[in-house]
Amino acid sequence: MLQLHLDPLGGVAGDMFVAALLDLRPDLAPGLQAALSHCPLIADVDCTVLAHDDGILTGKRFVVSKPAATDIVSRPHRHEPSDLHRHPHAPAPGHTHGDPHEDQGHGSPSHGHIHWRDIRAAMARSPLDEVTRAHAIGIFSLLAGAEARIHGQAVDDVAFHEVGAWDSIADIVAASWLIGRLDVQRWTIGAIPIGSGRVRTAHGPLPVPAPAAARLLEGFEVMDDGIAGERVTPTGAAIVAYLCGNRDTPVAARVLRASGYGFGARRLPGISNCLRVLAFEARAAHAPATDAVAVLECEIDDQSGEDLATALAHLRAAPGVIDALQAPVYGKKGRLMTHLRILAEPAHRSAVEEAIFHETTTLGIRHAIVARTILRREMREIERDGRAFRAKIADRPAGRTVKIEADDLAGIGGAADRSRLRAGLEAKLLREGEGP
Repeated sequence: MLQLHLDPLGGVAGDMFVAALLDLRPDLAPGLQAALSHCPLIADVDCTVLAHDDGILTGKRFVVSKPAATDIVSRPHRHEPSDLHRHPHAPAPGHTHGDPHEDQGHGSPSHGHIHWRDIRAAMARSPLDEVTRAHAIGIFSLLAGAEARIHGQAVDDVAFHEVGAWDSIADIVAASWLIGRLDVQRWTIGAIPIGSGRVRTAHGPLPVPAPAAARLLEGFEVMDDGIAGERVTPTGAAIVAYLCGNRDTPVAARVLRASGYGFGARRLPGISNCLRVLAFEARAAHAPATDAVAVLECEIDDQSGEDLATALAHLRAAPGVIDALQAPVYGKKGRLMTHLRILAEPAHRSAVEEAIFHETTTLGIRHAIVARTILRREMREIERDGRAFRAKIADRPAGRTVKIEADDLAGIGGAADRSRLRAGLEAKLLREGEGP
C-alpha cells in the first residue's frame, strides 16, 4: 500500500506539488498532458514539464503559459494568493501578491473575473474522467470556501481573476489527475514553513501567509525557518488540506521506495526552493483483509435465562459458528426479551439456522451475507513460572498489539498481581516481535 509524505523544504505551491509527483513518476507525464488537453477551461494553456537543477538538488518544474493571452507574456507559472480577490488590483513594483515560488507580474492593473460557480459547472461538464473531476472540485471547493469566509461572501460568489484562474485550474486539474492515478492510501506532510512579510494590494497590505492560505492551514504544524516571503500559496494550502486531513494518526513501520522533487522558480537563500515527496510502502502485515460472513438474528421472549444460556453455549460450539452474542431489548407491548445474533461462515448458514431452531424457541430467523474487514491476528503461547498463557497478537495500522487471554489469568490471585503479570507478558511478546 502506497503512502506519500510531503517534505516542504521550500514551501508548498500547486506547481511544485505537480512537479514533485512527476519527478517521482515521470511515466505519468504523457497521460497528464492528454488529460489537460481535455479540460475546456485551459484548452489554450501550454503545460510543460522541465528538468531542473538549482546547483544543490535536481528535480522537475511544472511550467504553465498562455501564449494567446494579450495581457501577459509566456512566463513561468504564476499562483494565485491574489486571484480570489473580488476586485482587481495592481501589485506594487517588486512586491507582488502571488506565488513566492515563481517570478511573476501583471501586464495590466485590471483583469476580468470568473466566478467559482462557473468554474465548478465547467469542470462538471468537462470530458475529464470522474475521479479527476471529483478531486478537482473538492480542492477548488476548499479554496473558494476559505476565500468566502475571509471576505464574508457566499462561496458561489467568489470570483477569480481571469489571469490567475487558468493557471490555478491547470495546477489543480493536474494535481487531481495525478492523485487519481497514484492510488495513495495515506498522505502526510512535515512542518510547513510559514514565511513572513506583507504583500501590498489595492485593498491595502495583506499579511503572509495570505489569509486564505492561513485558514486552510489551520491545524497543521508550521515552522519559521527565518526565510521571509510567501512560502505557501492558497492553491498549495488547499491541496494539503484536501489530502492530509488525518494529521494525528501514528505512522507504523514502512519501507521507503522512491522520492521526487518539485521546484518553484524563485531562489531562496541557502536552501533549495523545492517540495520533496517520499513514497513509502506500508508493511503488508498491517493490511486488513476482507471476507464475507453470515449474520443470523432473532428475538426470544419466552425462554428462560438459564435455558437460553445453555442454548448459546451449544450454538457457540456448533460447526461454522464464529461468534454469538445476546443483548436485552424491548419488543411488542414493552416486553423485555433477548436479541440473539450469530456470526457464521456462509457455507454453514443453513446448518446454523437449523441449530438455532433446535436450541431456542424462536419462530423465525433473519439472515444476510455481509462483508467484513478483519485485521491479521495470531494466537501465541508464552510460559511464566510453569504456566502457559495464551495471547492474541493483532497487526493494527499503528502497529502490533498483544492481549493476554483473560481466562488464563483467572487463576492468578490479586488484581495488582494480574495487572503486573499481564503487562509483563504482553511487553515481552511485543519485544520479541515474532510472528508473520
